[in-house]
Amino acid sequence: MDIEQKDITVRELVEGYKDDGEGGVRGYDGLLDVRPPYQREFVYKDKQRDAVINTITKGYPLNVMYWAGRDDGTFEIIDGQQRTISIAQYVGGVFSIGDRYFTNLTDDEKEQIFRYKLMVYVCRGETREKLDWFEIVNIAGEKLTDQELRNAVYAGPWVSDAKRYFSRTGGPAYGIGQYYLNGRPIRQEYLQTAIRWASETTIEDYMGRHQHDTEAKELWEHFRGVIEWVKKHFTVRRPAMKSVDWGTLYDNYKDADLDPAAIEEETQRLIDDEDVRKQSGIYPYILTGDEQHLDLRAFSAQVKQRVYEKQGKKCAECGKEFDLSKMEADHITPWSEGGRTEEENCQVLCKEHNRRKGAR
Repeated sequence: MDIEQKDITVRELVEGYKDDGEGGVRGYDGLLDVRPPYQREFVYKDKQRDAVINTITKGYPLNVMYWAGRDDGTFEIIDGQQRTISIAQYVGGVFSIGDRYFTNLTDDEKEQIFRYKLMVYVCRGETREKLDWFEIVNIAGEKLTDQELRNAVYAGPWVSDAKRYFSRTGGPAYGIGQYYLNGRPIRQEYLQTAIRWASETTIEDYMGRHQHDTEAKELWEHFRGVIEWVKKHFTVRRPAMKSVDWGTLYDNYKDADLDPAAIEEETQRLIDDEDVRKQSGIYPYILTGDEQHLDLRAFSAQVKQRVYEKQGKKCAECGKEFDLSKMEADHITPWSEGGRTEEENCQVLCKEHNRRKGAR
């Protein structure tokens, strides 16, 4: 892998700077992709933005910036987007420092800013090498997310088109998925979820196979299919739905004959059940029947102790005496048959017999 250090002056950085809104931001005479279309929006607060300019005017060093070199001779910013945009906006007269815009500075002051050198590391290499390097250097400031790192490694037309759908607050994916996904589009968390749902192996494998595709419509159609399936069968929106792995449920049950009314009735019943501690687990439980999704309330240590002593410290199945640490609290009437997690429905069993009962 090739890692090149470049000293880029502010003059070179802002040469040909163009902010085309949703169309992206470019600098360095058009060679630098500062913010690819629909990627993370400008998030610096005024205080952070002003600090960048004050650092430059005082001649202090800014943190190192990292660029990825592309095969076509252009570059994409990996770390330093917010600083780059702050610099270009100040030089372009978008904001002032104190009462002085860049145009109000003396020629000497302007030249001092233009001559300021930014330390930039440019990385070129194999996919795995680049990803490893980005992970190592991504240790300071507001860390890049895993997906932001992947976007840099697999940069190309496919990533740019995918960002159009998934990487903007208010964009298409956010519009239909905001009630069913956690995370923020501008930190690439929607894109990461969409790829994970669509990939049969790993996110990296999926991106590697599609890196040079001209569009990401296939990914968008799959994502939209998942969301439409969820909306059709789970008709009432609830906050807990954001923590559900809808992609896996869709893959396994998209062809099942499901009754939305019955699903909602069962969902409401489980929400009202005080033994159910994990609300997001209700949805996979309804489809799979696996109680582990629900994180059912267990008997407290105090209840277990009292029942253990009432039973004469003996297992309710085999009648043998065991130390409490080798006993487990068990529902006499199982939760699935209406048994409650209450002392009257508790017995203690040795671990062997509790496992046997659970296997029945």
